[in-house]
Amino acid sequence: MTDITAVSSVANTATKTTSTATTTADQASLDYDTFLQLMIAQMNNQDPTDPMDSAEYMSQLATFSQVEQSIMTNAKLDALLTSSSLDQANSLIGRTVTSADGEVEGKVVSVQITTDGPYATLEGGEKLLIEEGVTIS
Repeated sequence: MTDITAVSSVANTATKTTSTATTTADQASLDYDTFLQLMIAQMNNQDPTDPMDSAEYMSQLATFSQVEQSIMTNAKLDALLTSSSLDQANSLIGRTVTSADGEVEGKVVSVQITTDGPYATLEGGEKLLIEEGVTIS
């Protein structure tokens, strides 16, 4: 028998991280658009006799680039976590699982990843949330 805590933990982390990343990406997109609008407005309205300091301009671009790279890195880590979660869930198919209270037991025919965690669909059609205490044999 194997304890399913690791699969449940990774699946829950992947689900929460994915929803956080979506929100973060949406916010970053807003920040990106706002940054570009402000930069264009700043360039359009600068005094031609006293243009913006090029060092400051480059500093702003570098900071923006770092933020953009961080967002892309987070998105790739989220994809990696999701893939890992699906791989672990896939390993459940064909195995027998038993609920923590022992009331539900059966052979897994499919696994669905949801916001609550992975749900195993058993041969009889029952669904079992894979969480702490569930055993696999």
